[in-house]
Amino acid sequence: MQQYITFAINHWEMVVALSIMIVLLVITERRKSGATISPQQATLIANLGQALFLDVRATAEFKSARIMNSLNIPFAELNKRLSELENHKGKTIILVCKTGQTTGSAGRLLKQSGFDPVVRMAGGIAEWANQNLPITRK
Repeated sequence: MQQYITFAINHWEMVVALSIMIVLLVITERRKSGATISPQQATLIANLGQALFLDVRATAEFKSARIMNSLNIPFAELNKRLSELENHKGKTIILVCKTGQTTGSAGRLLKQSGFDPVVRMAGGIAEWANQNLPITRK
């Protein structure tokens, strides 16, 4: 451990440069996958009628609890089923998963496929439920 500290002190420029590069990488990756919005912001966008909730959770999870009028395409199948979203081009696609972790990868895929705007809902369906927003259950 002492060697790492000595290296960092003697080569502080390299440590600062590495830190900056890591921060820039994180920022760039987040931009590629779409902005993050809160459940309240997602509700406002959806109420304007120009948005689609796209739930990328597994079908079984989706059936147990979901946002009303959302479309389910599991992330594992998203690349194969992009044609199902063609009717929604031009609308805001609000990505939803269980806790907000999978939506980054889904957002990158959708943006690369020409869908825009794409946003990720922070906290996923778990945060939606924590905020006591309406959920459809079967």
